[in-house]
Amino acid sequence: MYIVIFVTAKDEAQANKIAGKLVKDKLVACANIVPGVQSVFRWNGKVDRAQEVLLVLKSRRKHFPSIVKTVKALHSYDVPEIIALPIVEGDKDYLKWITDST
Repeated sequence: MYIVIFVTAKDEAQANKIAGKLVKDKLVACANIVPGVQSVFRWNGKVDRAQEVLLVLKSRRKHFPSIVKTVKALHSYDVPEIIALPIVEGDKDYLKWITDST
């Protein structure tokens, strides 16, 4: 099964570090880095806000545990966002590329 993973990072430097390691280790085929994400969230009992960077990662489900381990090792947050959504449809050539790249 193919998945898209969302990870928010504190800044572009952290996002690039995480993305580079995941691609180098063939855990993800591609990492899109989207700057300028405004997040509103509850943390430690209060509503907080932060400017963040969003990573959009494409991979296969079997790699998710290793992706989580790698992200947690490189991330500065106590509880980083690491969520996966299934890819229910995709161009067969693109999905083959994900397979070949991971």
